[in-house]
Amino acid sequence: MLGSCQQETLLMLFHGGPQCRTVRKDCRMSDLVSSPVRCVGLLMFLVSVVMIVPSLELRAETTSLSQDAFLRAKYVTVGILAETQDQRMPEKPGKVAIRGTGFHLRNGYVITARHAAEKHDLSAGTIIQKQIRLLTHDLHELSADLVGESAFMDVVVYRVVEQHRSKLQAGTSFATVDVLPGMEVFTVGYPLGWGPTMAFGRLGNTNAFLQTIDTRLMQADLSACSGNSGGGLFNAQGEVVGILHAVIQTDKEETQTYCSRMTFAIPGSLAERIVQAALSGKPLTFSKLGIHMTSVKDGTRLRVAVKDVAEPAKSAGIQKHDVLLAIEDTDILDGAQLKNYLIEHTIPGQRVSVKVRRIDADLTFHVVLGGG
Repeated sequence: MLGSCQQETLLMLFHGGPQCRTVRKDCRMSDLVSSPVRCVGLLMFLVSVVMIVPSLELRAETTSLSQDAFLRAKYVTVGILAETQDQRMPEKPGKVAIRGTGFHLRNGYVITARHAAEKHDLSAGTIIQKQIRLLTHDLHELSADLVGESAFMDVVVYRVVEQHRSKLQAGTSFATVDVLPGMEVFTVGYPLGWGPTMAFGRLGNTNAFLQTIDTRLMQADLSACSGNSGGGLFNAQGEVVGILHAVIQTDKEETQTYCSRMTFAIPGSLAERIVQAALSGKPLTFSKLGIHMTSVKDGTRLRVAVKDVAEPAKSAGIQKHDVLLAIEDTDILDGAQLKNYLIEHTIPGQRVSVKVRRIDADLTFHVVLGGG
């Protein structure tokens, strides 16, 4: 239970229930809902409106999002089912409960957040499930096998078993255009195990960092809850620009739900690299510079300095206490930004220039990046 957590802690909802880590106020959205979902479908609400002023004309808010995009996103979205079978009574059927969201890319390949597919094993601890069950929007329950995953980016790829792939009515793709702050986005998912529901908003900071993941995230002003983890963040054309990862909120009462409008998503451009590596059967490797960083004050400005140096930076001539200024003519603003640059803009074996300040001299070194 969360009663012992401190204000602004990391709220992580795993298969066995919520757990606390006193890091920051980051709430991962993997979701085992508190009460099983017995009937899953599109919720409908009947609203009666009494018009006090009959002459008042109501107009729908204009949006660039199309009905085709909505339908496409709805059809590709799936619910990730929780394992509720009691192993002590295998003859008794388990209950239907949705713990996360995913989306069908193509040819039976389904993408979701890694933490939404984790399972607690008594002997091995937290493991990634080799097979999961999915629920489509029209209530087909399908099995899918593990293809590949990345704990580094919280992304996992499954493939629906061949005899059931025809049940997946539509596919989607990752967006090829750049994402910008202010862009309209929406998501389809299963918040708190119910759905599919839609939420709409706009992108905020597209270069955000949390301690739940080792790469950058995109922040969106969009309502999400436990259960939205792994769902697609779609643009106006219904293309995937991100995968929902976490929400930020402060502690609430134990009986309250975990929802927020401060949502964070893994960028689609990064997730696509994981997917492509998984589909090709090759391990995904990232560039390694070989330095440990620390912060130092340079006048009134904080900069990144080398705390310790290893290969390949050491062989290139970079030394301990060097202040890092730029990589490939891109200013190094902080450690997270440098790490992100290496992930997104370089590959192992690439030769890059690194500019440093050593005492009063600015020096440039050329490093052949390692991999790992």
